[in-house]
Amino acid sequence: MHISPFQRTARTPAKRRRVCNQPLCGSCEGRFQSIPSQPLKAECSPSESFWGLGLLEESEPSIDWDALTFSFTETDRMFMASCELGENWQLGSMMDYQNLSMSPAAGVLNYGQGLFEGMKARRAEDGRILLFRPELNARRSAAGCERLGMPPVPEEMFLDAVRRVVKENERWLPPTDHGELYIRPLVFGSGAILGVAPAPEYKFLVYCVPVGPYFKGGLSPISLTVSDDFHRAAPGGSGGVKAIGNYAPGMMPSKRAKAKGFAEIIYLDSTHHRYVEEVGAANFFCVHDGVIYTPELTGTILPGITRLSIIELAGSMGYEVRETKVEIDFAMAADECF
Repeated sequence: MHISPFQRTARTPAKRRRVCNQPLCGSCEGRFQSIPSQPLKAECSPSESFWGLGLLEESEPSIDWDALTFSFTETDRMFMASCELGENWQLGSMMDYQNLSMSPAAGVLNYGQGLFEGMKARRAEDGRILLFRPELNARRSAAGCERLGMPPVPEEMFLDAVRRVVKENERWLPPTDHGELYIRPLVFGSGAILGVAPAPEYKFLVYCVPVGPYFKGGLSPISLTVSDDFHRAAPGGSGGVKAIGNYAPGMMPSKRAKAKGFAEIIYLDSTHHRYVEEVGAANFFCVHDGVIYTPELTGTILPGITRLSIIELAGSMGYEVRETKVEIDFAMAADECF
């Protein structure tokens, strides 16, 4: 995996246009899997004119789309909403991309109470902006919130926020076949809490970044190594949700693997140290005699949306797919792995 050094792309001088900034008013864009590639219109009531309008840059940013990597670039706009524990989520609103301010005693900082999602928008050849099964990210996020004691974000609110962030950062969307716009929804405990307990307040935030392939070679084969010393998750833990605390423990093992020339790690189960669970940042599949195998979901493996899509697509194409325990020796002897 190749992650280039932290970078910020300077915003270029540009023409600006008004867009509706009302919180999830629903009048400015449709609720479809494809987002029309045309300017947003301000359609709020007369009393809301100017009060709810923001300005967006229209020109292309100074980015070499052919050299795009999976690295951070500051974009124009983000979405944020708040929720008190035991209450409903407030509507939230779009705002300029900015740093956050929170208490040093925030639940996310002290106890890791938070999760994130990862999804992409892509520009089709006909100009449409496409999102890949975003409703599944919304549902996985809600399930993760339940597991971590946080108020789940309603699915329609999640989807509207994602679409608005994509639309208001459209100039950062790479041209067709030159990358994607990576979308990062976050839910975390922002309220101050001293004891180990759910935070009193939460934030739902969505921002986006233009990216190239996660692995340096794109779809080229990569080398993986099996971890003998470390495990990603344990039964009864939080391995089945996209909790922020699941990822820092894998950074040091991943760094060691890369130093030895491997792209990532294959993690085995923590009970028997025998069955494949997943790769550091992806689910695992292997093929034996035309049959596709993938580790079954037991609560320690993240239910990947790509994983589910492969299972569904392969099945619809006539392939046999088995969700089962996959022994490491069986995987090593496979015809192919992905």
